Amino acid sequence: MVGSAILRKLEQEGYSNFILRTSKELDLTNQQAVSAFFEEEKPEYVFLAAAKVGGIEANNTYRAQFLYENMMIQNNVIHQSYVHGVKKLLFLASSCIYPKLSPQPIKEDFLLTGGLEPTNEPYSIAKIAGVKMCENYNRQYGCDFISVMPTNLYGPNDNYDLETAHVLPALLRKFHEAKMQEEKTVDARSEPVELWGSGNPRREFLHVDDLAEACFHLMQTYKGNISVNIGTGKDISIKVLAELIREIVGYKGKLIWNKDKPDGTPRKLLDVSLIHGLGWKHRIGLEEGIKEVYMNKYEK
Repeated sequence: MVGSAILRKLEQEGYSNFILRTSKELDLTNQQAVSAFFEEEKPEYVFLAAAKVGGIEANNTYRAQFLYENMMIQNNVIHQSYVHGVKKLLFLASSCIYPKLSPQPIKEDFLLTGGLEPTNEPYSIAKIAGVKMCENYNRQYGCDFISVMPTNLYGPNDNYDLETAHVLPALLRKFHEAKMQEEKTVDARSEPVELWGSGNPRREFLHVDDLAEACFHLMQTYKGNISVNIGTGKDISIKVLAELIREIVGYKGKLIWNKDKPDGTPRKLLDVSLIHGLGWKHRIGLEEGIKEVYMNKYEK
């Protein structure tokens, strides 16, 4: 999702000299393969968006894989970028690397000031390591490697697999499928949609096209060791988000909140004053963005 959005943005800006590989064509966890790729292609600028990602269940189930694969991907790409003289690299971390009970809104310097959310601790540790690699390769080797911490993302090419998806695409799929079932039911009574947790946690959501614009802007203008927050500065409860998506989709049935399932971090709102000061602000509103995503995914 992120890589394709960055590519779209670069194409819109007139860039065309891309070096692209799918995960099937290049295994970024393979040190020798990554080294050979950099030796052959010698890229000048690198956007490191590749990662193993997922929602609460995937993070909590595949803990070793999330730690190992993400560490290998970023270790290989960041190190080979240094070895082969890449002019600038942007590493995409994640807002989940902040402490679980961090003061809100979360400032960049709150990193490593408290314990992590247990359900996604392995992923968070890997991403923290990537941020620190960029920082310390800059310090030791004089590289120009920057990192960013996006909030929760949604948009084109999102993952809708209910076992691994993040909350927003998972809700879109659940409500859409429930609506389809509802329309097939003669008496208009459908099975209720079950959602995880209490619905009380608050989350911030950013359209991936806004993220791509922010990354493009920072690659052109920013140099430094502070990992920059990228978000909207506004959050919403999962319960209100669910009601918004239900209305957009047009599902009329009931919701059941399964409080035996985990909520995750209670609140995660980024302080975006730094990136606002650097000259970027988001432009796509949440309701507008969700409507667009739903129309493109299910209504076309």
